[in-house]
Amino acid sequence: MIFDVVVVGGGPAGATAAEDLARSGKKVALIDREGRIKPCGGAIPPRLMKDFDISDQQLVAKIDTARMISPSGRFVDIPIEDGFVGMVDRKDFDPFLRARAERAGATRFTGTFLRIEREEEKTFLVFRDKESREEIRLQTKYVIGADGARSDVARAEVPGGDKIPYVIAYHEIIDAPMAVGNYQPNRCDVIYDGRISPDFYGWVFPHGHTCSVGMGTGVDGFDLKQATADLRRMAGLEQAETLRKEGAPIPLRPMDRWDNGRDVVVVGDAAGTVAPSSGEGIYYAMYGGRIGAMAVSAALASGRASDLKLARQMFMKDHKMTFRALQSMQDAYYHSDERRERFVSLCHDVDVQKLTFESYMNKKLTKKRPLAHIKIGIKNVAHLTGLVSPQYT
Repeated sequence: MIFDVVVVGGGPAGATAAEDLARSGKKVALIDREGRIKPCGGAIPPRLMKDFDISDQQLVAKIDTARMISPSGRFVDIPIEDGFVGMVDRKDFDPFLRARAERAGATRFTGTFLRIEREEEKTFLVFRDKESREEIRLQTKYVIGADGARSDVARAEVPGGDKIPYVIAYHEIIDAPMAVGNYQPNRCDVIYDGRISPDFYGWVFPHGHTCSVGMGTGVDGFDLKQATADLRRMAGLEQAETLRKEGAPIPLRPMDRWDNGRDVVVVGDAAGTVAPSSGEGIYYAMYGGRIGAMAVSAALASGRASDLKLARQMFMKDHKMTFRALQSMQDAYYHSDERRERFVSLCHDVDVQKLTFESYMNKKLTKKRPLAHIKIGIKNVAHLTGLVSPQYT
């Protein structure tokens, strides 16, 4: 069989791309290693559930409060009004998405990407089958690389694919079904503390009967496991049973180019589409998978490989300003505890809270209440310049 598209990677980006292409009548192969669970807090907004037809059945928890914790231990509780943050466990969510793509018509393979070979005008994707350990060769017109940060497809095929900056994320899934210590099963805690992460943040995210406790950093030699142990102790969760431990890189910015100009385009973490500051990736991965599928569909219809560029163009059109704003915030506040203290204090502002979660829910920078934006800008400058002291209630 000659496939229209081979998708490498069955996480949220790859599974979404495979499903969309299969539903549109394309011949799709989906290759995934399986057995690997990405370390992830698991937060998804209602916008994702609506856009990608995700029901409440896939949620392990609904969060109605976010707590921001400063280096001094002070905190700000932010109520999530007119909505919620849904929580999924990637152990179950990713297989659900792969199975849905298969039901839509995608042909699934389990194995590891090896390389892309070309003979005259033909393209072949070669992978090692997990069960037989044999190399299998699939002829295809296009390839979508959705194989995560440090993507093998991107490094082999896309200029700049070997130079994406990243942080290493590590988390532990623990047994924590009810309130204990400082932990609440309906509240996400985000910890801005250089002892937990010198350049990013730590988290305690409820997953129903379990909880994800972890952190990320780009600092070489920083002890991720000790930081996570310290975080568990701060939350009063040091005695909880550890169910599994996971670690992986998380990219820090979108790649400048997502395609090779011929037959390959990358999406999701492979393209670097994780939001700065927050590290949010599931929504942007699924959105990237969808527009990657649209770009490949356009190329199949037109015969122009240049249409693969549409994936990055569409993504940046919709999310460039959000990513720029989040990057500016990370650059301004994440590199010293004095700045982190001021950032958490700034989060006390009601306008900051409302605009932050409106943007999170809608996945765009809200244009409502222009006076609120001006106020936030003035307060931001005041905090950064030290004109005001951190304030809490």
